[in-house]
Amino acid sequence: MLENLSDELKHTLRNWTDSLAGDRAKALATLRRPSNEFGVDRYGFDVDFLLAVMAPFIWLYKNYFRVETHGIEKVPPGRVLLVSNHGGQLPIDGAMIGVSMLLEANPPRAVRSMTEKWAATLPYISTIFARSGQVVGTPENCRRLLEEGEAVMVFPEGVRGISKLWPQRYQLQDFGLGFMRLALETDSPVVPIAVIGAEEQAPALLNLKPLGKLIGFPALPVTVTPLPLPTKYRIYFGDPLTFSGRPDEEDVELDKKVRVVKSAIQALLQQGLEERKNVFW
Repeated sequence: MLENLSDELKHTLRNWTDSLAGDRAKALATLRRPSNEFGVDRYGFDVDFLLAVMAPFIWLYKNYFRVETHGIEKVPPGRVLLVSNHGGQLPIDGAMIGVSMLLEANPPRAVRSMTEKWAATLPYISTIFARSGQVVGTPENCRRLLEEGEAVMVFPEGVRGISKLWPQRYQLQDFGLGFMRLALETDSPVVPIAVIGAEEQAPALLNLKPLGKLIGFPALPVTVTPLPLPTKYRIYFGDPLTFSGRPDEEDVELDKKVRVVKSAIQALLQQGLEERKNVFW
């Protein structure tokens, strides 16, 4: 399976990655590597594995979703929380943000995404996620990564966001407060991100949530297409936001700060939707 790629297959996939990356191939080779004796960090992240399995995602980025990025130069160096809207039934939006940080950011950065806890129970998938840098979204994991200077991506809408039905597209669902506590605790800037295009890639008409729970999934949206549609992605990075206060503040005070981030994302969404002329180009 993919988590045990042979050296030959790794070499083939890495060559594909370098070919697709073009002029960025040399920059990708400079990605910071974990320093322990096994070549991975405490979560199992392996830079060589990431650069091997990124090839199909770079192809999707360049050829299928034809991603445009705006404002990626606003992402500051060092620890940072990347906070985005979420949608599309599959976490392709997170993958495309990750690819944008590899191909468009200077220098390239490997994004550490916070995944749902249930993802860690999936055979093979959980290992692939870990090897490519994705981490179960617990406060402790996020705190450690930020303290180590990583770019951490979170989706405060969670499952509520990714499983939106068609009439709910681009309507931000309730945000959790956890990311704000961590931003305050680690003194991390927050970069709001809006992804345009993901929420039309797999229109869902209903959510069979009770059935989903029976098979171990938090939601089970029913879509009208077997594969994601080739919608055109546009990713907008906003200005970094910094916040002061204590991480143990009352929820009402934290919610005021969270609403600032949510409003910034909503404004970026509105900008992107107004600038977009067509879903597919």
